[in-house]
Parts: sequence; C-alpha cells; structure tokens
Amino acid sequence: MPIALFALTISAFAIGTTEFVIVGLIPTIANDLNVSLPSAGLLVSLYALGVAIGAPVLTALTGKWNRKNLLLALMLLFTIGNIVAYYSPNYESLIIARILTGLAHGVFFSIGSTIATSLVSKDKEASAIAIMFTGLTVALVTGVPLGTFIGQEFGWRFTFLAVSALGLISLFGSYILIPKNLKESIPTKISQQISVLTNPRLVLVYLITALGYGGTFIAFTYLVPILEQITGFDSKMVAILLLVYGISVAIGNIWGGKLADRLGPIQALYRIFIGLALVLVTFSFTATNPYLAVATILVWGAFAFGNVPGLQVYVVQLAKEHAPHAVDTASGLNIAAFNVGIAFGAWSGGLIVENYSLINTPWIGAIVVLIALALTYFSGMLDKKAKLQTNIIRD
Repeated sequence: MPIALFALTISAFAIGTTEFVIVGLIPTIANDLNVSLPSAGLLVSLYALGVAIGAPVLTALTGKWNRKNLLLALMLLFTIGNIVAYYSPNYESLIIARILTGLAHGVFFSIGSTIATSLVSKDKEASAIAIMFTGLTVALVTGVPLGTFIGQEFGWRFTFLAVSALGLISLFGSYILIPKNLKESIPTKISQQISVLTNPRLVLVYLITALGYGGTFIAFTYLVPILEQITGFDSKMVAILLLVYGISVAIGNIWGGKLADRLGPIQALYRIFIGLALVLVTFSFTATNPYLAVATILVWGAFAFGNVPGLQVYVVQLAKEHAPHAVDTASGLNIAAFNVGIAFGAWSGGLIVENYSLINTPWIGAIVVLIALALTYFSGMLDKKAKLQTNIIRD
C-alpha cells in the first residue's frame, strides 16, 4: 500500500476526533460558556447538519476541482474551523466553528474513497478504503477519550487546539504525499442527487439509517452527564469509559460487517436493531449502578455502530437495482443520512433533557430504534414482493 494512504488515514483520524469528542466535552463547555446542557448538545447537531449539507451539495459544486487541491482546501478549512473553536469567546462563535468543520468533513469522506482507490490497483481498492476509514475507528477508540481528558485537564479549548495541530499535520502530509495527477472521477450532478432522493425505495433506507443510527445519539450525546450526575463517576473515570465504549464500537463495526456478509443486510439489521433497543432500555435501569452501567456500555457500543456496514451495503444493493446510474451518489447520500440521524438524535435528546430528565434519553432512543426496525421489516417485505414478481415474470 502506498504511503500516501496514511495521509488520508491521519486526516480521517483528525476529522473523526473533532466530530465525536464534543460528546465528552458537553458538560465542560456548558459550564464554561454558561449555557444549558441541551444548548451544548446542539453543537453535535449543528456539526452533523454541516456534514449532511456538505457531503452532497459541496461535493457536487466542487466536482470539477482537482482532487488534490480540493483535499488540501478541505484540510485547511478543517484546521481553520478548529482554530476558530479554540479562540471562541462565546457560544455563537463556537457554533460557527462547528459548522465550518462539519462542511469540511462532509466533502472529505465523499472524495476520500475516490482518492484512496486511485492510489492503488483495482484488486486493492477495498483494502485502500478500509485503511483510510481505520482513522475514523481509531479516533473513536483513542482520539475521543484523549481529547476528553485534555479538555477536562486543560480546558475544552485546548482539545480543539490539539485537533487543529492534527489538521496541520494532515495538510502537510497530503501536500507532500498525495500525487498531483490523481485520476479524476465523473462529477456528481445535483440532478443525479435529486433523482436518488425521489426514489421511494432509497428514501425508505435513508429514513431507516437516520432513525436506526440517530436513535442511539439521543442518549449517547448526553452519556457523559449521565455517567457523572446519575452513575456518580468522576470526570477522569468517564474518559476511561469513553475509551471502553470506543473499543466496543471498533469490535461492533467488524462484527456488524461479518454479520451482514453472512446473513444479508436485512437479517443483520433485524438482529442489531433489536439488540440496540434492548441495550438502551437496559441502560435506563443500569445507569444508577456503576458496575452494571459499565457492562451495559460495553455492549452498547457494539450494537450502536454494528448497523453501519449493513445499512451502507443495503443502500448500494438497492441503488444498483433502482438507480444504477447513480450508485456512488446513493451511497454518499446515505453518509448524509447518518449525520441527519446524529443531528436529530442530539436535538431530540436536548429536548428530553430540558423538559424531562437525563435518564429518559436511553429508553426514548430505544423507541426510535424500534421504529427503524419496523421500517426495516417493511423494506424487507418490499424486497420479497419485488423478487417474487421478478420470478413470476421470468417463469
């Protein structure tokens, strides 16, 4: 594998860290900027909306740009966004910083896979993409707990300063290692995205993605205040628990992919959504006990991110059937759907915390996941009906 791939991996690590580390900093930011927990939680939602807008819209608008120049511009924007966060004197300026970095995130992962595959031969394309996305997984395992620890010890602004330093390393690494004459992909047109978004079968899967992935963020966004205020852990122990959660996520992502390969995406999603709903309901009861809470978090991470491979594979399968002219576009829009889910989950969680209490977020998140399960069952029924009709026509 070419060393240029590791420039993309470092970029993915930096971007993944800045996306999820905010969860560990919500109480600290709320106290420092004198805002409520739900207001601090909106920083998760607004970042995710930046990703959701940036992925489809900005990718289409920058489709004719040179890939390397676009990558450098994105990492520069990402670094500037984190520097703005470091210097943010108030809540409003921090919102602007989060939106800026979210926009960079959206386009990066849209073009990152294309760049990664252009660096290797065709038989190594999947491995190249996997190496790039390793950065995102490592960010969840190490970047988020480390960033949370830095924020708790030195102030939340220093976390963003550290991430901006990673952004600079990624920027210079990409400048030096990524070749100039990358293979250009066919620009994605807005009209293609509209055609995908008007296809009922694909829209149904995007809804499943948003609810099935977003349901867990109703509680996960406020996991740190739950662990501190309800379970009774101190801030240093919470940082360790975020590491435990990250390890569980990494394991769950691999397990979810293997399950989808073995059973097919629909059957895998049935099992994962049921497991996730059960874990969230269980956490509503175990959050008050330190030992049971830790055990639940260990299982929660695996189910929370185990649905990602199945959802992405399912979208590609349906796109090949219903929108063969825009498979890549359909896949990219599912990334946007994941982030719409994060935005919805964090926003909904904030409303629950504001009007009810922290401990209500897990079981309400479970209800949202069960709605995703029902939609998955409906989608599976449509697949069976379509397959039956195809067989009748063939006969």
